[in-house]
Amino acid sequence: MNSVVNSAVKIDLAVLDIAGTTVQEHGLVYKALADTVIAAGGDASDVGDWMGADKYEAISSMLGKSVVDAEFEDFHDRLSKLYAETPPTPLPGIPEALAQLRSRGVKVALTTGFDRPIVDGLLDVLGWGEGVLDAVVCVDDVPAGRPAPYMIFRAMELTGVRDVRRVLTAGDTVRDLEAGTNSGAGFVVGVLSGSQTEDELKVFPHTHLLGSVAEIPALVS
Repeated sequence: MNSVVNSAVKIDLAVLDIAGTTVQEHGLVYKALADTVIAAGGDASDVGDWMGADKYEAISSMLGKSVVDAEFEDFHDRLSKLYAETPPTPLPGIPEALAQLRSRGVKVALTTGFDRPIVDGLLDVLGWGEGVLDAVVCVDDVPAGRPAPYMIFRAMELTGVRDVRRVLTAGDTVRDLEAGTNSGAGFVVGVLSGSQTEDELKVFPHTHLLGSVAEIPALVS
């Protein structure tokens, strides 16, 4: 997939989504989400509409009630079991891309609609600790998840980056594109490595559409 803009860009920070963007987790989070809602007596037919969103918010909305602590705990349990059976893995070329970006002085942060306990376990499985990433921002670190831009701003704060025009955001969902646009990021990249298609992504504002985050180092001068 060719980028919309072909000239090399200069960035200080790459803010990347996790599931479907940097990590292959086989869609298990949405299976766990759907199973949780169905077990609680709800309708999970619109689970796909919650890609990239706060998972507590997703459960709350699908069940039509504001407090879903027990259901959220059930979701955690279901997802942990699924990850134990089918561990998440980096998408092809992603470890190398992260290393290339950091070797050029670009900070790398991950943002996600998962909460901290899920992310900590997932990163442990991947072995992505110190020396791989500069920051990790979870939805429970900020007042609201995507499409709000707060996780991007938090990543900037944690990495000491001040100019949002020199920030690149990338994700595989419409909500990722919306959050990047809402933040004012200089580069808003949609990637086709997740479950949303080019046709679904291209109608939302973006600067690039790429096949994978593995193509991002080629954009960075």
